[in-house]
Amino acid sequence: MTGGSLDAVKRKIQALQQQADDAEDHTILLQKQLDDERELRENAEGDVAALNRRIQLVEEELDRAQERLATALQKLEEAEKAADESERGMKVIENRASKDEEKMEIQEMQLKEAKHIAEEADRKYEEVARKLVILEGELERAEERAEISELKCGDLEEELKNVTNNLKSLEAQRLMT
Repeated sequence: MTGGSLDAVKRKIQALQQQADDAEDHTILLQKQLDDERELRENAEGDVAALNRRIQLVEEELDRAQERLATALQKLEEAEKAADESERGMKVIENRASKDEEKMEIQEMQLKEAKHIAEEADRKYEEVARKLVILEGELERAEERAEISELKCGDLEEELKNVTNNLKSLEAQRLMT
């Protein structure tokens, strides 16, 4: 009987040892998965930071475009006011008609140039606005990926904690027997 119970104890020890080995292998696998998820999360956070930098640059470019647009609009308004003054001056002082015509031609060229500048600023503004929308979409997707990775990381940490507790429990049982 003692020989049989000794064999049974040895088999039980071997089974517990196998369970401990399996649990340790599983722990290593979970640790690797956790490390992989952390790396993915760090990469996603890097992407988010890069996108934030790009958004900041685009916003700065947008600010500059808006300043140029405001300047162009101001020049346009000034050119329109100057053209109006030229027309009134031409009606009031007919003896200066030839000089006023020359001024008006110059002012019309300035008006065209100001309109061209305003159109160019509008085009750049629209382009920057489109880029900003695209970057905001990319940022949103990157943030979603980062959140998913953080959730997975939390789940894996919890599972690793459970496996570690199970391994400790098995080890304690093995030491008790």
